[in-house]
Amino acid sequence: MAGFRSLARQVRDPRGDLALRRYSLRKCLERFAPYGHRATWDHLCARHGIDPEDRAPDPVRLMRALDELEEARAVWLAYEAGFAERRRREKHAGLRRPGAFDDWHRRTWGGHGVARCTDPEVHPTEPLAEVLRRLIAALGSSPGSACPVCADTGIEWRQERGEEPWAGPVCTGCGIAVPQPALTDRTLARARLPRHRRPAAAAAA
Repeated sequence: MAGFRSLARQVRDPRGDLALRRYSLRKCLERFAPYGHRATWDHLCARHGIDPEDRAPDPVRLMRALDELEEARAVWLAYEAGFAERRRREKHAGLRRPGAFDDWHRRTWGGHGVARCTDPEVHPTEPLAEVLRRLIAALGSSPGSACPVCADTGIEWRQERGEEPWAGPVCTGCGIAVPQPALTDRTLARARLPRHRRPAAAAAA
């Protein structure tokens, strides 16, 4: 099975068939897709003017989409390297069991769905790398009452019962599943309430 870098080389190969180069970019998303496969593809197509159904898109647009994906992957790999180094230090100090903060990281190892978008057509408009930087910065700071990506205070609890059951807080502004460690306990409790019972966002902050 080809890895991300091998697939990226196929996308960039000027001698390659355009349909194959497009296919290789889609396969890249099976290795790294911050919003999930469908939402990340929709995001890249929207940002770089690619028709999602075009089997032979402009190669320049394809490569720009790949550039954005690779930049985001570099941000994530740097974060994972730092995470692994921290865990080595903690284990050396006798802390064998990861904390609750690390539960989120384990579920997103590899970067797939790190900023999961439950609706594939609703996602942030900023570059993927910027979204990941904001998430990582938020996870290294005190919990807040707003989405760390778009600063929207509309956070609601959602559940999915598909092939991969999932439940958690979702930003109603940009559509990402917000990592629970980035939100205060009060904000999480408010998100779980039925919409008609939620207090005003300012009062719940």
